[in-house]
Amino acid sequence: MHELFVTQAAAARNPELVDRAVHAGVPVNEVTEKAAAGLSETVSPQGVVASCDPLDVPLADALAGTPRLVAVLVGVADPGNAGTVTRVADAAGADAVLFAGDTVDPHNGKCVRASTGSVFHLPLARSREIDEVLAACRAAGLRLVGADGYAEADLDTAALRGDLAEPTAWVFGSEAHGLPDAVLAELDTALRVPIYGGAESLNLATAAAVCLYATARAQRA
Repeated sequence: MHELFVTQAAAARNPELVDRAVHAGVPVNEVTEKAAAGLSETVSPQGVVASCDPLDVPLADALAGTPRLVAVLVGVADPGNAGTVTRVADAAGADAVLFAGDTVDPHNGKCVRASTGSVFHLPLARSREIDEVLAACRAAGLRLVGADGYAEADLDTAALRGDLAEPTAWVFGSEAHGLPDAVLAELDTALRVPIYGGAESLNLATAAAVCLYATARAQRA
């Protein structure tokens, strides 16, 4: 943390936070409610804003060791979806979240808020080169599985075969367009979430939750 900005009311509500920042040598600046709203980019700011180092790490560091479950976001532009998938990946015990191609910045304010703190819990890495991310996952021993609503095989079939228990990098595309054909061609397989009712599809974050938890359960069975 490089600098802390707090409103008078927020400082009164969080005296321990302010004291810790002061004792750590972090400059603390009192700002108006209007300034806090502008800094936090949200309608109902909490009155506390910090300037910190970026959270992302090199791709090799995010995949160090023997990862078992990784989420890869390809071309996901909506920060709310990206942050929610990060939160889901964290809850499912994933080892990392990778942002590939023209995917939203994980430091985007809405993305950070949607993660509800999960951006601080697991490694995040990003690369404009999708092929580089996929190759790094494969080199780390991960099976590349794409979430595709039009795939022939589904999660139920994969679970019965025992495929979900393998070390897996789940690859998710944008909600509007899904995964490009060029990316699908590079994957080991693609699976769809079976829909038993009348809904046409699931949104990205919901589909990611189903896929990641299916693999997490299979790996812990």
